[in-house]
Amino acid sequence: MKLSEFRFDLPQSLIALHPPENRGDSRLMVVNRKTKTIEHRMFSDILEYFDDGDVMVTNNTKVFPARLYGNKEKTGAKIEVFLLRELNREHRLWDVLVDPARKIRVGNKLYFGDSDLVAEVIDNTTSRGRTIRFLYDGDHNALMKAIDELGETPLPDEIRFKRKAEASDRERYQTIYAEHVGAVAAPTAGMHFSKIIMKRMELKGVHFSPVTLHVGLGTFRQVDVEDLTKHKTDSENFVITEATCQSVNDAIDNSKRVCAVGTTVLKALESSVSADGHLKPIEGWTDKFIFPPYDFRIPNALLTNFHLPESILIMMTSAFGGYELITSAYEQAIKEKYKFFSYGDAMLIL
Repeated sequence: MKLSEFRFDLPQSLIALHPPENRGDSRLMVVNRKTKTIEHRMFSDILEYFDDGDVMVTNNTKVFPARLYGNKEKTGAKIEVFLLRELNREHRLWDVLVDPARKIRVGNKLYFGDSDLVAEVIDNTTSRGRTIRFLYDGDHNALMKAIDELGETPLPDEIRFKRKAEASDRERYQTIYAEHVGAVAAPTAGMHFSKIIMKRMELKGVHFSPVTLHVGLGTFRQVDVEDLTKHKTDSENFVITEATCQSVNDAIDNSKRVCAVGTTVLKALESSVSADGHLKPIEGWTDKFIFPPYDFRIPNALLTNFHLPESILIMMTSAFGGYELITSAYEQAIKEKYKFFSYGDAMLIL
C-alpha cells in the first residue's frame, strides 16, 4: 500500500491534550470484522466482550522521564537531551537526541541544573543523535534516581507543543501495571484500564498476561516514503516469557480470544510465532513493520487508540481490522468527535 492511502483530515480539536478525569472514562468504539458493524460504547463496557479463558496481553513497560534540560559548558546555552536508550550500563553510555543539535559537538559537556549530573558527548550518530556518557559517582540506581528527579515526562510533540508537561502526567502517561523501566513513549491502549475494570474482568475468568516491549520514538517517526515496503522502523527491545506463552497458547488451543492491548503488543506477538501458529518465548529486538495486507497468526482481537494520519500505528490498525472497515470507522470517529492520540478514546476490534 501507499502512504497517501493513510492520509485524512483530522481536526486539531480532536487531539486530546489531557486524559479523562478517571481511567476507564473514555469512549469505546467496537468494530466487528465479521459483521462489519460499529458500536459506540464506553470503555467500562469492555467487560461485555470478554469471558472465561480469554486472554488480554498487556505491555508492562514503564515510561521514564526521558526529557532532560541541560546547559552547555562555557556558553550556558540551553540544550534539550532526550534519552532514547541505555547502551552500556557499566560505562553509563546512552543514545540520545539533542536540540538544538548544531550547538552540540563531540567533547562538549552538559550540566543539568544544580545537580551533580554531568554528561559528555562522545559521538555523533545521526543529524540530531549523539552518544553521551554520564559523569556520575553514584551507582546505576542512583543515576536513574537523578534522571527521574530531573527529567520531564516525555509527552509526544503533538501534546507538549500545546501545553507543558504537568505533575499529573507522571502518573497518567503510564499504565497502572507498568513494571519494567525502559520506554520513552507509553503503550497508550493500556492506560484506559483502572484497577476496578481489571478486577472485574479477572472475576469473569479473563487472564492478563504481560509482555515487555520498550517503546521507542520510532513509534512516532514520520514515514517519508510513498511505497511502504521501503520504510524501515527502529528496533525495539522486547521480552515474552514462558508463562505468557502458555497462557496465550492455551487460549489459542481452546478457541478463546487473545486480545493485544495496543499496537506494541501486536508487534511483539507477531515477532515470535512458531511454525504451528503458537507463541514462542523470546528476549531480543524487533523492527517488524506491519501494514495491510497482513495475516495475523496470534491475536484475534485488538484494543488500541485512535491514531494520527500517516502514522505506522494506523497502518497496523488497518492491517488488523481491514483497510476499508477501519477507514469507515475513522470517518465515523471524526463525525462523532472521538478523541484521538495518546490521551484519547479507545477502539476495540473483534
